[in-house]
Amino acid sequence: MGCPNSYRCIRPQLKRVQKVCRKPLYQTARFLSLALRHRPDKAGICLDNQGWVAIDSLLRGLSKSGHAISREELTQIVEENDKQRYAFNGDRTMIRASQGHSVKVALGYAPMTPPDLLYHGTVERFLASILQSGLKPKNRHHVHLSADRETATKVGSRRGEPVILTVQAKAMYLEGFEFFRSDNGVWLTASVPPRFIDHPQTLAEIR
Repeated sequence: MGCPNSYRCIRPQLKRVQKVCRKPLYQTARFLSLALRHRPDKAGICLDNQGWVAIDSLLRGLSKSGHAISREELTQIVEENDKQRYAFNGDRTMIRASQGHSVKVALGYAPMTPPDLLYHGTVERFLASILQSGLKPKNRHHVHLSADRETATKVGSRRGEPVILTVQAKAMYLEGFEFFRSDNGVWLTASVPPRFIDHPQTLAEIR
């Protein structure tokens, strides 16, 4: 008998015909993002000044918040996240979000020289504001930029038909703007003034 639609099937490593069903981790992954980037209090945890929290403390907090998972399932969420949003420390006893925080943390990334161009995916309804005022972090600490158009396209697609902005990153750097690169390869900067943003491209123009 197959699994219900609300369940996910996992074939055991042993050669058995029967499938094992369990609830998906999607909702827990969403809650994890909330806890590690915006509302650690929702999970009853405290982040240190670099955003880290002990895994044992996080698992207890998730359990008390109605999102109980095992350490193995937490590892699965981290490793299968398509944006590589989370990182373990060296001995895998702590975890943090790689970027995107609205709570006060100092991630400790060293300033780096960016490539000549970086990219930002958005949608048409935000263009007028961006071209007038530039890219701003809003409630986050930094503006997020992608190293390639493909990644920026995926980011923009989350909100609709993507529009890709090209950012003259090296020119910004030469004028004194600082850039950082997160553990998952996202480029970070405080803001991008309009003069460093090239004419946007739609997905159709890129193709």
